[in-house]
Amino acid sequence: MCSKLAINTNVNILNMKKLLFIMSLVMLSYSTVTAQANPASAKDISNLQFTNSQFYDSNGNFLKEKAKDAVMQLLAYHQYPVFEGMREKINVTDYGVGNFAKLGLSSITFVNNEKEHYMLMDIFILPGQMLGEHRHIAAAGNPAKMEGWLIKYGSSYIAGIGEDNTANFPQVVIPQEHWEGKTSSKHITEAKPGDFLNLLEKGSYHWQFGGKEGAILSEAANVHTPSGVKRPDPKMK
Repeated sequence: MCSKLAINTNVNILNMKKLLFIMSLVMLSYSTVTAQANPASAKDISNLQFTNSQFYDSNGNFLKEKAKDAVMQLLAYHQYPVFEGMREKINVTDYGVGNFAKLGLSSITFVNNEKEHYMLMDIFILPGQMLGEHRHIAAAGNPAKMEGWLIKYGSSYIAGIGEDNTANFPQVVIPQEHWEGKTSSKHITEAKPGDFLNLLEKGSYHWQFGGKEGAILSEAANVHTPSGVKRPDPKMK
């Protein structure tokens, strides 16, 4: 009797350990899913509030290091894996129009192989910032750029060819510095982490707009040729 009791007790203890182990796995999985479903739950979005004046000196000169400061804040907010020397490799531009907070581009190019035709870059868009409208044509012996974007963090409103649905996105406000508040491509798709969108037609105009938490995305393409970039707004560089 005592032997059977000892065996049963051991079995119960073993089962209890298994149950506790399974429960811990379930709780861990739940915590992981919850964190993924609510990535900003422990973040302070006020860290992503920027004013245009912080990006310019008293003479109106664009301060690239201040722009990089904002990009680094965006990366920290989303816990993007920053590698050594990354900051120095980030390119920033305000297109020469003086409103980086609302109209600009920040990116890092990992590879742009013009011989074999493959390219990879990451793009960083601040909250409420527009990546200016443009298209790509064949130039310098390279074909027209064909590209697509994988959203990793935040959200981006990606616009291209298609039916005008801009009325469905009142949060997307085109700054006046961009072609006097105009665009030629007016079909918007909201892209979130895990979404992949691509150009529907080579050589077509497109632009993006950062959501309330900005956006970090990877761009894959055949090749990027600076001289092949064309913009509808002649003021933008």
